[in-house]
Amino acid sequence: MAFFSKLKDRLFKSSNKLEEGLDAIVEEGAADAAPQQTAPEKMPEVPPSAPPVEVPAEQPAEAPKAPPVEVPSEAPSEIPAETPAEIRPETPKQTARTAEPMAKPAMKPMPAPTPDPVPAAPGLLGRLMGRGKADEPRRALDDDMLEQLEDLLVGADMGVDTALRVTANMAEGRLGKRLSTREIKELLAAEVARIMEPVARPMPIYAKRPQVVLVVGVNGSGKTTTIGKLASQFKAVGKKVVIAAGDTFRAAAVEQLQVWGDRAGVPVLTAPEGSDPASLAFDAMTRAQEEGADLLMIDTAGRLQNRADLMEELAKIVRVIQKKDPSAPHNTLLVLDATTGQNALNQVDTFQKLADVSGLVMTKLDGTAKGGVLVALADRFGLPIHAIGVGEQIDDLAPFDPEDFAAALTGLEKS
Repeated sequence: MAFFSKLKDRLFKSSNKLEEGLDAIVEEGAADAAPQQTAPEKMPEVPPSAPPVEVPAEQPAEAPKAPPVEVPSEAPSEIPAETPAEIRPETPKQTARTAEPMAKPAMKPMPAPTPDPVPAAPGLLGRLMGRGKADEPRRALDDDMLEQLEDLLVGADMGVDTALRVTANMAEGRLGKRLSTREIKELLAAEVARIMEPVARPMPIYAKRPQVVLVVGVNGSGKTTTIGKLASQFKAVGKKVVIAAGDTFRAAAVEQLQVWGDRAGVPVLTAPEGSDPASLAFDAMTRAQEEGADLLMIDTAGRLQNRADLMEELAKIVRVIQKKDPSAPHNTLLVLDATTGQNALNQVDTFQKLADVSGLVMTKLDGTAKGGVLVALADRFGLPIHAIGVGEQIDDLAPFDPEDFAAALTGLEKS
């Protein structure tokens, strides 16, 4: 729950963009509901005022000088019967009879009008507003609204195909229904969670020792930080971890890994700057086997997927470690930067062909307004998403939870 709060907090760019877009879409059609609410509320007020107006008009000639008789408008039926006897006001029987009907109607009109309007108003609002708030704007779900929803999701980097699939499922059995922003967010979150559920899997741990985890990705995607966080977390649950600083071309990457290694109590194997990373990977496997390590995590230099020479170097690392263990690497994690948007799809496509990617880690979700790219990745490739990152601290990387992510992406509060 703590990570969900952080995730929701830091995904505000994505959730705010979606929420503002949904509000605009709903409010555009909400004006149609206004006349339906005001017209019926005024109707029940007209009938109660009609009878009193007609009663005094029926007997202007017969009782011009009898003000006590004209005051009670509720007793018109008894007045005509007593008019002949009005000449004898001193008779006690007549006075008693007139006083009795006047006293009873005086008590009846007070409760009668109150119960009528009170149930009518909530019943009407209940029919118009459903279970939502009375002042919540609503719009009928139609083709025009679906098209606007598709455009909004494409703008959130969900991709055209995924956006079409999501909106089609949201509309199923609901066309013509009036929906509020909150209800649309609930439907969207449910659909996103449904797509993400099959890919939400932690990185598998095998009995093979050492289990070789190769970490790949483009420049600046967050590989080095991710390795440090994962190593620290595995060490915290009792796993013996060794790190190989395979980015031999960038001194800062080696230093950063050493900082994480010191913090977690994990050894970091390095090589001189400019050394062959494949050779370092081979040596690291030998050391990990000798020390009985559970996990060997190999960092690699950042590579652009359109640089054939760099990609070939990665393929060489894979070939070399397979000489030591034909089943290695046992996990190939592709670290993706959420801020790259749809370019992440191209990266997955290229790295999957070259390095046989087994799982994804998405970083920097706190720095983008287009968090929907993770939904597109799950929908298109179906690769396991092991973890997501929303910051630089050790607890800013956590296992991927589809419901938490869907709620944070749409701005929903999770119960």
